[in-house]
Amino acid sequence: MIESSGTLAELSPETKLMCERPGTFSGGHRMCAGCPTGLFTKMLTRVSDEYEIVAGNATGCLEVASSIFPYSSWQIPWIHTAFENASAMMSGVEACYRSLVRQGKMRKKLKFVVMGGDGGTYDIGLQSLSGAMERGHDLTYICYDNGAYMNTGVQRSSATPLGAATTTTPVGSEGSGRKGNRKDLTKIMLAHNLGYVAQASIHDIHDLFRKMKKAIDHDGPSFINLLSPCIPGWKIDADMAVESARQGVECNFWPLFEVENGKFTINYRPTVKKPVTDWVFSQGRFKHLKKHPDVIAAFQAEVDKQWAWLEMEEARTK
Repeated sequence: MIESSGTLAELSPETKLMCERPGTFSGGHRMCAGCPTGLFTKMLTRVSDEYEIVAGNATGCLEVASSIFPYSSWQIPWIHTAFENASAMMSGVEACYRSLVRQGKMRKKLKFVVMGGDGGTYDIGLQSLSGAMERGHDLTYICYDNGAYMNTGVQRSSATPLGAATTTTPVGSEGSGRKGNRKDLTKIMLAHNLGYVAQASIHDIHDLFRKMKKAIDHDGPSFINLLSPCIPGWKIDADMAVESARQGVECNFWPLFEVENGKFTINYRPTVKKPVTDWVFSQGRFKHLKKHPDVIAAFQAEVDKQWAWLEMEEARTK
């Protein structure tokens, strides 16, 4: 992988071709120094030359930082809409496109991608996302999951991990951070019987590129849940986002897997599974948990439980 070798020598031919294509997303945006979100946005028009991308964006960090009037970082058709209706909006655009194709008024091949953070996906936008997936629109939804409402001040979302400190789950004499386990949105998307669902991480561009291409190429609804650390929200150094994502994968907090037409494939198994403490204690949002071993034990138990479930599903669907 690039992060271990530091060169392009180990890139696959497909990934090399992706790097050579023109990108979607220009520099000069206003995302935080070190924010990794721009990595996947640059890939959108690089996955294939066979179609053009139309992108939609729920309100959030990516939208705000990339489109402060009168400037825009987007070099493709891009539509911003509210937290709650990004998927509904793109459903309408996709349906309009299909109508124009049927009428012979549109010959260009288009593909449709919706993007949102965990607040606009797990929570506020869940209804419209579920509707778009259930109706079978030909669109890909990419959730960049950073575990809280980062754009509005680091409030807890249903993606916030157990024990994490946020402005609405503060640490003090009455609390040790977020109580209860995070929502598993990937499983919710699996319940929609989609043809393609995947989890990816911003640290592994080989795996991420392959999954983005599969999802966008897929004829019908598809979903990618992408681990994308937030510098100020996770309280990590500006050069640590990619490394923090890697640590989340190495301890099995964020398994890399895909489900194609019901068949599970685990894409990466750590050679030596790291304890969650390696990941947790590298972030300021969890530092208080050193005084709460019971929360750490519960965190580790949940990670182990979910990994066992994933291995069981892979074995079942072989």
